[in-house]
Amino acid sequence: MKRLLIIFCVTLCPAFTTFADEFDYEEFPVADEYDDMGGYAIETNTDTDDVCQMGTVAINGGANPVAVQSFDIAGIMLGMNFDEAQLVARENGLYVNRPKNSVIYSMHPDWKYNLDYECRRNGVYAPAKLDTCINSLARSRGVMYASELHLVRAVTGETIDVYFTSNATDNVVWKIVYKNDVDEMPGDDEKFANQRDKKIWSWWQNVLDKYGNPNSDTDKWVSSDNSYDPMMTAYYGELELVDCGRRAEDSTVNIQSATDNFAAKSYAF
Repeated sequence: MKRLLIIFCVTLCPAFTTFADEFDYEEFPVADEYDDMGGYAIETNTDTDDVCQMGTVAINGGANPVAVQSFDIAGIMLGMNFDEAQLVARENGLYVNRPKNSVIYSMHPDWKYNLDYECRRNGVYAPAKLDTCINSLARSRGVMYASELHLVRAVTGETIDVYFTSNATDNVVWKIVYKNDVDEMPGDDEKFANQRDKKIWSWWQNVLDKYGNPNSDTDKWVSSDNSYDPMMTAYYGELELVDCGRRAEDSTVNIQSATDNFAAKSYAF
């Protein structure tokens, strides 16, 4: 079933409803606990992923739709929540969190704009204190979430980057990007080109063995002719598994929720 690209949020989650917080804008500490998380980082979600600005896709003649939703990369699947993805990575034992910034925490930009306005209205202007105020309010209202999980396999140089929707849509996987080094060459000699070609051939054979033949062009597995339904694309040494419909739904819910809960001044006229 094709996914609707625009979802109107009629009933908002309680975590996304703004209440009068017991928050002292004058006395909060300079550094919030989110500012020093031992390998974690905070970045604002810019919501401009090129992968979800694609055009239409077509299923090859004679081919059938593929159940891309059931695909996994090292056991991690679309729709898993953050805890499930971490558990899979830990249990298979092949991948570990990268040494620095393995988990990225984010908030939707519309929510950051809301909280920036609110903190400034309450006299917080210094950049460091403003960031702390925004992050503290975001956490207390449930709009800060684990948006990225970055995994590495040191013995082979493989990496997996997992991207999650916000808490408004259950903080689940919407994109997985796997990379390896098959397209890399240590030099320009003919032998290195030959070795790279063989690595790529072997890599492609492994991909076909696991997922079957592409059903859209020569490098895509699609579940329908709607590019916002789950799909996977293969590159030289890379796999990109995405559910852009889930991403679009999450963004729509956040925009609507942030708009409904903007702490506007109480004008009298």
